[in-house]
Amino acid sequence: MLITEGKTHTTALHNVQGIDRQTALQMSERKGAEIYELFTLSNRVREKFRGNKVDLCSIINAKSGTCPEDCSFCAQSAHSKTSVNIHPLLDKEKILDAANSAKRHGARRFCIVTSGMKPSNPELKEICTFISEIRDLGFLPCATLGMLEKEQLAQLKDAGLYRYHHNLETSEAFFSEICTTHTYREKIKTIEAAKSLGLSVCSGGIFGLGETWEDRIDMAFAIKEINIESVPINFLTPVSGTPLGDSKLLSPLEALKIIAIYRLILPGSEIRVCGGRPQTLRELNSYIFFAGADGLLIGNYLTTQGKRPEEDLQMINDMGLEI
Repeated sequence: MLITEGKTHTTALHNVQGIDRQTALQMSERKGAEIYELFTLSNRVREKFRGNKVDLCSIINAKSGTCPEDCSFCAQSAHSKTSVNIHPLLDKEKILDAANSAKRHGARRFCIVTSGMKPSNPELKEICTFISEIRDLGFLPCATLGMLEKEQLAQLKDAGLYRYHHNLETSEAFFSEICTTHTYREKIKTIEAAKSLGLSVCSGGIFGLGETWEDRIDMAFAIKEINIESVPINFLTPVSGTPLGDSKLLSPLEALKIIAIYRLILPGSEIRVCGGRPQTLRELNSYIFFAGADGLLIGNYLTTQGKRPEEDLQMINDMGLEI
């Protein structure tokens, strides 16, 4: 029986609570033609709960490399030997130039990202000035600055920060396989601190690390439990010199199935496709919307190339969607 028939279809399409874990696991086993039936359902759920608008964001790698954390996928870890560009915190002019470019391409969110456990107090003070000026440009400013304390997050909010981004990365059970220098629970603590201040939170993960479907679905339900508004989906782009440098890319259909099942578990959340998209999806980039996504990171990623923003804007237009 195809998944667009019967009780599963009715529950997914009309229940804002989304599908349950057992149903998600069953859907993860779909193959062949039934994968496209899954996409049809997730697309209808996207239309019902999120409409036909695509939310665009852009990021800047404001401080790169020499991170003391040992995340196995990250080219910026000091534990890996990569050719990543290393630089201290960029000056305000470079930050604002990047923000203005993102604005010209339709992004309404601009995120400042720094490597490391968290910025120093002088760096945080400087970042707060960036946030204020980015807000003045008409953006909803975002930041990815590591595991901040509540007081530091409050400084950012006072400066005009709208959303804090802090990925869970994977399931709690699998987390120690990809990082040993901090814990999953420390990540949860940071997210809870941001939410307690009234900040919007963006939190998702990276797929293709060696995790199982159970891990993927467990992370989705953890995100659901803490009521995350924006869920970034990243796909591993293996970087030589990292522990996962020899990993294989996920297949395009496997990646799209992840997007679809996340949409069905989290019907009311922004499902935002980010890093690794062009490398993993190749000629199936436009299928992300058919699979249920309603958000997109445009431009380059932290250490890997993205598509040209003009190409993404054309893709959105060709799909009959709006920014």
